[in-house]
Amino acid sequence: QAQVWQTGGGLVQSGGSLRLSCAISTMITGIKNVKWYREFPGKERELVADIEGSGDRHYVDAVKGRFTLSRDNTRNTVYLQMDGLTPEDTAVYYCQVITTQTYWGQGTQVTVSS
Repeated sequence: QAQVWQTGGGLVQSGGSLRLSCAISTMITGIKNVKWYREFPGKERELVADIEGSGDRHYVDAVKGRFTLSRDNTRNTVYLQMDGLTPEDTAVYYCQVITTQTYWGQGTQVTVSS
């Protein structure tokens, strides 16, 4: 079974919202950081947001004020709430879990129609 599993992608209209989930196996310990990346077609993967084990959060300027990270320790899940989506947000989104090594989710497609 996959150790990091993503859900919540899909198709929304411009201005709509989606919530991505990153479910992390309880077998993964010592998590330092959980990061969200996205890949635009034909481009390299780029950082979107991250949350430290301390709870500190970071967002790139392109999504600041629209995307919000949260975590549910009981469910061992990190969420990326995406509001005010635009077609420019269309990409494959990836969850990355960092310990002494890194684990990647399988990626999920987010498509925003104009």
